This record gives sequence, structure tokens and C-alpha cells, in this order.
Amino acid sequence: MDLYFRDNFFNAGYTEIINERHEPAGSLDLKSALGSSLDVIGADGTVACSGRFRMMSNKWEVRGPESRLLGVLRHQLSLMSKKFIYETEGRGIYEIFSPAFSKEYSIADESGVAVARFEKINGWFESGAYCLRNGTERLGSYELIAVVMGVHETNKREANVPYANMP
Repeated sequence: MDLYFRDNFFNAGYTEIINERHEPAGSLDLKSALGSSLDVIGADGTVACSGRFRMMSNKWEVRGPESRLLGVLRHQLSLMSKKFIYETEGRGIYEIFSPAFSKEYSIADESGVAVARFEKINGWFESGAYCLRNGTERLGSYELIAVVMGVHETNKREANVPYANMP
């Protein structure tokens, strides 16, 4: 099943999660315009998981109910591509990869098998909108939404870093 979700312009407030039939499937609570934390709310209205940067770090934590750590996302330097590593608690390590200048990402398990993919989409959605296709039961779709938003927030942070070597 495809799920669609997006960021807000001010990175605060609620946005809808919808399925491919444009039916509500949950929502994102973007906590603050000053920070980068969020809750993923399931279709039943309860918080399924949350994501935020660790204090003084570029690592994105994904936590489940009762603040249980589900995994940590970190950016990995790579020439001519975008690469992230998502280390879960007891469910493996996943590589998130996108070729340079591409809007499509694949999520592969430790054996290199693609288990999910997502893409940044255009059209009637605003920038920062994504389509997620989850092909595994080891990672929940709401957890993956928090991971995708961590990729998005990390990319935004890196785009806003001033270049140290510029005159």
C-alpha cells in the first residue's frame, strides 16, 4: 500500500497521511517551527512513533510507544549519492540509498534486498511531500514515515549549513 505524507512550510502543525485511494491513514504532528521533532499518529488517533534529532547530534532517533527506542538514522558520507544508515534495535541495519540528483530512495536490509522505497513527489503536493511503499513487516509503515522525515530533516539541515571554504 502506498502512503502519502508531507512537511509543512513552517515545519509545525498537523499534516495528513493518506493512502493511494486518498483516504485518511493517520497524520503527522510537526511539533515546532524551531525544532525538528514529530509524532506519527496512526489511523486510530494514537501516537504510533516519534522522531527527533538527538541533543547536539545529527542522528535522528525513532521511538515507539512508551518512548521505546526503535532505531537511529544517520547520514553516511558518499560521493555522487545520498546514503543513510538506519540501525534498529534487534531488527537489523538498513541502508537508505539514492543516486545523485534523484528523488527516489531505496531501503535495503543487510543482505542488500530492497524492503521498501520512497520518493519525493511533486504535483498537487507541496515540496517535502513523499510517497512510501513498504514491502516488509519487520519495519512498520509508521516507523518508516518517521525515518523518511528524518532523511528529509537531515537533508534540510545540510542544505542550510554555510560553506566553510567560501571567500
